Amino acid sequence: MIHNPILKGFHPDPSIVRVGEDYYIATSTFEWWPGIRLHHSTDLVNWELIEYPLNRTSQLDLRGVGASQGVWAPCLTYDKGVFYLLYTVVNSFYCNMYDTNNYLVTATDIHGPWSDPIPLNNFGFDPSLFHDDDGRKYMVSMVTDHRVPKKYVGRLVLQEYDPVQQKMKGPVRDIYRADKIFLEGPHIFERNGWYYLFSADTGTGEGHGQTIQRSRDVWGPYEMYQADFMERTADNEAYSILTSRHHEDILLQKSGHCDLVETPEGEWYAVHLCGRAMDRRNPADAPKFAGERRYMLGRETAIQKMKWTEDDWLVMADGSTTPKEYVEESCGHQTAEKPQAETDRDHFDKTVLDPEYQSLRIPMTEYYLSLTERPGYLRMYGRSGLASKFSQTLIAKRLTEFDMDISTKMEFEPEVFKQMAGLILLYDTDNYLYLHVSMDEDCGKCITLLKAENKKYEYLTDYIPVYSGLPIYLKAEMQNGYIDFSYRVEGCEWQKIAEHIDGSFMSDEACNEGWFTGAMAGICCQDLTGFGKYADFDWFEVKPYED
Repeated sequence: MIHNPILKGFHPDPSIVRVGEDYYIATSTFEWWPGIRLHHSTDLVNWELIEYPLNRTSQLDLRGVGASQGVWAPCLTYDKGVFYLLYTVVNSFYCNMYDTNNYLVTATDIHGPWSDPIPLNNFGFDPSLFHDDDGRKYMVSMVTDHRVPKKYVGRLVLQEYDPVQQKMKGPVRDIYRADKIFLEGPHIFERNGWYYLFSADTGTGEGHGQTIQRSRDVWGPYEMYQADFMERTADNEAYSILTSRHHEDILLQKSGHCDLVETPEGEWYAVHLCGRAMDRRNPADAPKFAGERRYMLGRETAIQKMKWTEDDWLVMADGSTTPKEYVEESCGHQTAEKPQAETDRDHFDKTVLDPEYQSLRIPMTEYYLSLTERPGYLRMYGRSGLASKFSQTLIAKRLTEFDMDISTKMEFEPEVFKQMAGLILLYDTDNYLYLHVSMDEDCGKCITLLKAENKKYEYLTDYIPVYSGLPIYLKAEMQNGYIDFSYRVEGCEWQKIAEHIDGSFMSDEACNEGWFTGAMAGICCQDLTGFGKYADFDWFEVKPYED
C-alpha cells in the first residue's frame, strides 16, 4: 500500500510526470533556496529528493521577496526528449496588484543542467504547459484580478507557446470563467478526443478541492463535471471530484491542486497537496483565519488512485470524493523495501551539504558556509539578523512530524551581544523559536531562547551563563507540536531551560504574512557588527521522536 502523505512536511503544489519507468514530482519552494524540489520514484511509493532545477542566480533571484512569495506551483512535463518546467516567481503578494512572473526552463536530463529562464505571459500564477498531439504547445494559467470587486472570481486563460522562437504567440483567450468559484492550478490533458481542464477550486485552505472540465476543442468551451455523488452544501460550492471540506475528521485535509499520471499498465493516479491538522486553533478574534485549525507542517503531497467512467469522466477509484491515507499501489510494480537512512545525524564530513538543506533566498556558498575551513565541521560566518530578506546565514530542513527531536553540537565564542549562533525552529522571518548562544555585558557568554511571533519579540528565559572554550549542545524535543528546550556544555549534564512551548504559532494559519510554506528546523549564525564572527557546528540532527 501507498501511505500518505508521500512527501511529508512543506511539499505543496505537486506536479507529476512519468518518463518510461520513472516518476518525477516537482513541488513549490517559495522563498527557500534553491528553487523547486524534484523527487524520483519507480513505484509511486518510495520517493527520493534528486534535484533542484533552479540552482543558479541567473535563473532565480529571491533577494527581498516576502514570506511565502518567490517560487510558486511548478508544472513538470516531458515531450520528445525534453523536460519542461514552468513556474511563477511572485515578487508582490500582500497587496492589491500581484506581480506574477511566469517562466519556463528546460533540460534533456532531469538532473540538468536546466536552461536559463524563458519569460512567458504574466496574467496570473500556476502556469501549466500542454503538449498537443499535433506538436503545438499551449500554456494555461489562472488570472489575478486587482479590481474591486473582481470581475470573475475564477478565470483561466490559454495562449500558444512557440518552442522554436521560445516565446508566447497569438492571442490570450479566456477558456473558463467562474462567477462564484475561485479556480487555480489548471492543467490540460487530452484523452479519447476530449480536452480536460483539471483545476483546483476554493483556495488552498480547508475548503480546497479539485474540479474537472472538458471540451472537444483545446480553446473550449469547457463543461464542468457535475454529479450527484459530489458532496455540496451550498449553491455556490464547487463540484469537486476530490476534497476534504466535508470531513473534518479525516487525516488529509486541504486536499486539492491535483496533477495526473498514467502508469505503463494504464492505471491513473492523482497527486495533490494536503495538510495534517493540529488539535489547536487560532483564537476566535485572530486578525486572520479566526478559529481555524493550525497546520504546523504546512501543505504536503499525497497520492490517490483514480479511474475513468464509462462516459469519460475522471473520478476517484473508490467512487468517493474523500482522499485516503492508504492507497492501492500500482499492479505493475513490486515495491522494494525502502532503504534505511544511515543516520538522522549530519556530521558535516562530506564536501557538499546534504540536499535536504535549504537557505532563505540566497545560494549556500563558501562565502558564508564552509565544510573545508575545519574538516568535519560546518563553519557558518555570521551576517544579517533573522529579519533580513537579503543575507542570512541559516540552513534548515523540513519538519515532517509533530513529534521530533532536533539537536546540534557547536563551538562559538561571541565577543559582543550582537553575535549569536544556535538552533532555530522557524516558519518565516517573523515567526521562530531561537535557542542560541551570545554575549552579555553582565553575565558574559550566555544562552537564551528568543521567540518571535508575528514580529512580537520576547525572551522566554533569562540570560544563562555558560563556560567559554567548550562545545555546547542544544536540543529541542517536540511532541504534538509542544517543545522542550535544553542545553549542555561539554562534560556537564543536560539543563532544561523551557518546557511545553506551543510551536503551533509557526503554522500556515497563525502567521500574519505567510500561509504557504511550513515549519523548518535549522542552525544559524548572526554577526550584526559586520565582522563575520563564525560558529563551528560539529553535527546537526533532525529525526522523528522515539519513545
